[in-house]
Amino acid sequence: MNFSEHKNIFLQIRDWMVDQILTGKLLPGDKIPSVRELAADIEVNRNTVMRSYALMEEEGILENKRGIGFFVSLDAKSTLLNIQRKEFFTETLPPILHQIQVLRLDSTDLKSLLAVIHFNDNKHEEEQ
Repeated sequence: MNFSEHKNIFLQIRDWMVDQILTGKLLPGDKIPSVRELAADIEVNRNTVMRSYALMEEEGILENKRGIGFFVSLDAKSTLLNIQRKEFFTETLPPILHQIQVLRLDSTDLKSLLAVIHFNDNKHEEEQ
């Protein structure tokens, strides 16, 4: 795992785990690596991993089964989608909308962009 210096490591670990869940690499009920295992694998302090796991447990993404370990919660994906959508609308979209205004893009410009995205999504679905 390559860490960026622009974001706390524990948040980057959380983001990586979130990506694993949203892409289906980790499924509801799956056991995730222990704090000790993950810390050793990615060469960080165990407290850093524990901080990530605690955050995800607080968010309802992980469940801690004492003595057994951490597991992906049954509703992790829907919880994450809600969290990600909220972040998108409050943090990501406003600067994009500002750029659309500054660049004086109109619905035709955006429609052609969305058509390309839609085309790529359909192409990806056909390949699976």
